[in-house]
Amino acid sequence: MAVIQELIRKEVDGTLSFGNYELDKKSKVSDFEHNGDLYKVKTFKEITKLEKNGLFVYESVPGTTVTQLDLSDKGIEFCVTGYEDAQITLELEPEKEYSVSIADAAIGEMKTNLGGKLVLSVELGNQEAVKVSVVQR
Repeated sequence: MAVIQELIRKEVDGTLSFGNYELDKKSKVSDFEHNGDLYKVKTFKEITKLEKNGLFVYESVPGTTVTQLDLSDKGIEFCVTGYEDAQITLELEPEKEYSVSIADAAIGEMKTNLGGKLVLSVELGNQEAVKVSVVQR
């Protein structure tokens, strides 16, 4: 499992990678530009959080490393790793239905709340990256 030593980076395929769950102290990078947007990441072993243009995008408890983050109008896809199972909160469109799959297995439909939040649990346990896909219906 590779962590992101620089805390956030652009990948050659146009996606983003961020987070370092191995850090004992909180670390952050602000004003990281990608495709005309500014990102901010805060990460360490207890939490990883990503904001885009000052708005919440992703949070995991405990901290995780996210690779190949792809945001679109229809949802979000990424791969996640960490030492232990994580609770992940995503900010999406308010009160919309999303098809959710984890590790290429459909787990069903989920609806965001009034604020657009969707909460998932992902079994990690120091294994290979787990793919998460949340796509609007």
